[in-house]
Amino acid sequence: MRQILPPDWKTRLQRFLLDLDARIDSTLFSSGKGARELFERYSTFMDRFYVGRWRRWVFIEPLSEAATIGLAGLILMLALAIPAFRETADEDWLKKSDLAVTFLDRYGNPIGSRGIKHNDSIPLEDFPDNLIKATLATEDRRFYDHFGIDVPGLIRALVTNAQAGGVRQGGSSITQQLAKNLFLSNERTIERKVNEAFLAIWLETRLTKNEILKLYLDRAYMGGGTFGVDGAAHFYFNKSVRDVNLAEAAMLAGLFKAPTKYAPHINLPAARARANVVLDNLVDAGFMTEGQVFGARRNPATAVDRRDENSPNYYLDYAFDEMRKLVDTFPKSYNERVFVVRTAIDMNVQHAAEQTIENELRQFGRDYHATQAATVVADLDGGIRAMVGGRDYGASQFNRATEAYRQPGSSFKPYVYTTALLNGFKPSSVMVDGPVCIGNWCPQNYGHSYSGPVTLTQAITHSINVIPVKLSIALGGKAGPKAGRAKIVAVARRFGIKAPLPDTPSLPIGADEVTVIEHAVAYATFPNRGKAVTPHAVLEVRTGAGDLVWRSDRDGPKPTQAIPASVAADMAGMMSHVVSEGTARRAALDGIPTAGKTGTTNAYRDAWFVGYTGNFTCAVWFGNDDYSPTNRMTGGSLPAQTWHDIMVAAHQGVEIKELAGVGMGTKLPRAPDAAATVAANSEPKILETKPGPPPVLTKRGADVLVQVEKMLDDAAKTAGDTTVDPKPARSTSLAFPEDFAAAPGDPTAVSRKN
Repeated sequence: MRQILPPDWKTRLQRFLLDLDARIDSTLFSSGKGARELFERYSTFMDRFYVGRWRRWVFIEPLSEAATIGLAGLILMLALAIPAFRETADEDWLKKSDLAVTFLDRYGNPIGSRGIKHNDSIPLEDFPDNLIKATLATEDRRFYDHFGIDVPGLIRALVTNAQAGGVRQGGSSITQQLAKNLFLSNERTIERKVNEAFLAIWLETRLTKNEILKLYLDRAYMGGGTFGVDGAAHFYFNKSVRDVNLAEAAMLAGLFKAPTKYAPHINLPAARARANVVLDNLVDAGFMTEGQVFGARRNPATAVDRRDENSPNYYLDYAFDEMRKLVDTFPKSYNERVFVVRTAIDMNVQHAAEQTIENELRQFGRDYHATQAATVVADLDGGIRAMVGGRDYGASQFNRATEAYRQPGSSFKPYVYTTALLNGFKPSSVMVDGPVCIGNWCPQNYGHSYSGPVTLTQAITHSINVIPVKLSIALGGKAGPKAGRAKIVAVARRFGIKAPLPDTPSLPIGADEVTVIEHAVAYATFPNRGKAVTPHAVLEVRTGAGDLVWRSDRDGPKPTQAIPASVAADMAGMMSHVVSEGTARRAALDGIPTAGKTGTTNAYRDAWFVGYTGNFTCAVWFGNDDYSPTNRMTGGSLPAQTWHDIMVAAHQGVEIKELAGVGMGTKLPRAPDAAATVAANSEPKILETKPGPPPVLTKRGADVLVQVEKMLDDAAKTAGDTTVDPKPARSTSLAFPEDFAAAPGDPTAVSRKN
């Protein structure tokens, strides 16, 4: 009988695969059959609800589309709401406040404060009824009726603004404004408005209407550095908010829209006009009758006169911004919000700077057609001793010392000459002052003349334009002028200039823009033996309890070696000639080593002098906010004179330090006395001349003066008169657009441009 052998592994595998295939086929067949049966049942069931013809297009299709669009809208709203709700992640959002900072000067004396000091102690029922009605009538009449967003009011505002062709009416509710105050910034962007709307709805779900109104009255900025209506009442009327009358309540309610514009201590007529609008709103809203507001119209509110309060507001604004940035660097676990900050300000220098600028503008501003000025005085470690950001803080809070970008003109050239010295040039290196072009641009000296071979020291002394441009070409070598300008920008960055400095052929002669504070502190690199420092106002930060939190010399940025000390000394030596015999002779200080550079831009729009001693550095700018030209103002005129007066005050009682590359200062030569021709027995008269617009002579007029001078010399020689000075050598160096200013106190010298 034949023996049956067991199947081998191949046969077993085939049988397994056949079985698996059969099971899969059976499962798929059963699933498909079941799915068809379910679909048929579903179709049979849904056929009962079929709507055809006109009913489908009138009811079904619109509902279907609305559901689709609504779902997409909900998803979009959720995506938009996520950034807004992130602002509420802090569980302590209701108690969290902005910084409250008390500032001291460098000697520990209080000079002012900034930030929010909340006063939540007055309950809502203690606020005057007139104030609450005035606020609701002006800001949000439907406050107690909407859900956080006043849709009818928003539509009305959109229509009104569209008809007026501009923004005439705001559509934000009180809840939206509170959301902005608590969580957001004041930037005018669509993203901020979207976040504001979501946060307003969120606030309405968390707080009652009265709580929202109370927070709004306590947290809103009211101008004058005050927050909340109670703080504003004390600041403007010297009384508690409980005691304000209807006229004062209307003036306070008018501040919510634009506190800086309508602040009564700045512009009382505008504040009263705004208060009158608030009274109109009270009548229009039906909260009061015309007879009830008549007395407030006839007797408008009068604010406390605070014009004599001389607070360094531009400086405090800058210091507060710096403090906000510092707090962000503190550990996140640090919850302190009240600080006492000692700053680097010297109030004597600050007052001197403010008074000097005001006096110069008052005396010479009209002649020069100059309406604004700014200055920064700094220690050589970068500490800001004084800052003036404009002529009148009350009229304009825009800080021209820190926020305005203006062309520095020739005051930018020291960065060019420094780059040249770093690349093998010497102060005695000779270059030819002659025509040069980069593409279609050909820089010119003043008068369209050239001086021929000059040293770098002579070129910077007389502010020749062609030489820095030629240096930029030489620095680029075979790579071209663009590479040379890149080297100049890199050096300026090492000095601390953070302005954009776009690459243009005219960059070497100061066509790009910088800020006054950056320019002033960057120049500190020269007297610092090549070490660059960072501008700062804050020296020391303590909590309200007196605990030390931060100190500049310990925790602040350290000086960096930007250029070799030898190059810094060479540059100081070169720039000292600008003051002693060049375009900035009005800036010379008696017995104090001084160096610096003037700057005047195209069409005389900006006039600068930036200079330094062994103790301080200072930058002065004059011009106009609207970029209109001045009346031929140059850096060697009013800016240099202003710099001189400020620095004289800054050096009072200070040990004069040597300036590397210059040495110690020398006494200035006594200016010729214009009264020398007066009889010896008569009382001498002191003739003063203002640093006014330099006279402009035609070529014929200049030739006539030269002939007259020669005739006088010949007559003096014939008569044997030895008291007449020999004719001074006439400079052939050309400066654009600087002037060769007379030495301080020289009433007989005439500013001259060659």
